[in-house]
Amino acid sequence: MAVLAAAQLLDELMGRHRNTNPNEKIKKPNWEDSEYCKYYLVKFCPHDLFVNTRADLGVCPKVHDDEVKELFEKAESSYKKAQYVEEFLRFCRHMINDVERKIQKGKQRLELMNSKPEGPPMTQAQTEKNQEQVQLLSEKVKSLVQEAEEAGTRGDVEQAQGLMKLCDRLKEEKDQLLKQQENSHWSMTVELAAAQEKQMEVCPVCGAFLIVGDAQQRIDDHLSGKQHVGYFKLRQAYEEMNEAREKELQEKERRRREDRDKDRSSRGGGLGSDRRDRERMERDRERDGDKDRKDRDRSDRERERERDKDRHRSSRDDRSSRHEDRDRDRDRERDRDRKHRKDRRSSRDRSRRRSRDRH
Repeated sequence: MAVLAAAQLLDELMGRHRNTNPNEKIKKPNWEDSEYCKYYLVKFCPHDLFVNTRADLGVCPKVHDDEVKELFEKAESSYKKAQYVEEFLRFCRHMINDVERKIQKGKQRLELMNSKPEGPPMTQAQTEKNQEQVQLLSEKVKSLVQEAEEAGTRGDVEQAQGLMKLCDRLKEEKDQLLKQQENSHWSMTVELAAAQEKQMEVCPVCGAFLIVGDAQQRIDDHLSGKQHVGYFKLRQAYEEMNEAREKELQEKERRRREDRDKDRSSRGGGLGSDRRDRERMERDRERDGDKDRKDRDRSDRERERERDKDRHRSSRDDRSSRHEDRDRDRDRERDRDRKHRKDRRSSRDRSRRRSRDRH
């Protein structure tokens, strides 16, 4: 990334063709080349908005050239130019959706922090009375357990079971009193913390946490910060380009209706003109449908070409792996044959030596 940033800086200082030879023919810039940043040609590059912030996208790997941007703006409307605009809007919409989710999570977090426990806190007298009741219940439970043990040793099972049930009920009552005392203590702690903390809010543009009623200098610093300004610029550009695209579509539809009305008035109206208008509308619809189909077919062909490349690459890798496996199997088979022949020769030699020894 550092090398790329240095190269971009040198291009700005010395020109894009700083490394070309004097006799070498310089290629004219073309905005359709893949080396240029599409987002910068359309409006601006989002990578330049959040430098050294938490939302930093890093250095853009593409080239930012003002001359090429002018060529893009002067170029006539085409499918590729519209595709560049659509990609820019899609990227802006993705980033805006991310920050909207961040804002929603921040609001939920503040609601959870500001939520209070149920029930008011207990007074000092209520706390002392609660402690006395807990102590009495503990003594009763202890005495009941002793009586149940004595009844069990005497063999009176029914009395022992009844005493244990009564003991369980007293234990539940004691647990409820202890829980009430703990909730009261938690409520007092939360109220004290809420009184000491400052009230917060979430910025509706960038999702940062702000202090309600903070000093004006800190508010101005936040509003002029890179992250806030970047998201504001992103939202503004997205809304303006969407509105412009909708107005352009409405203007095309209005001109089409005016052309139909003029043609109808010039031909005098009647059933024949209505039929011709319907036929013209159908032809326009078919032409628009053919254009959309061509665009879809073009994108489908590009995707199919990419898939073919991936399949060719994977099949080539598979063939190479199969060749390697086959070579390894052939080597292992050759080694086995060589060992088998060697074993046979050694067995023949042993049999010959034994026969010579007998003779």
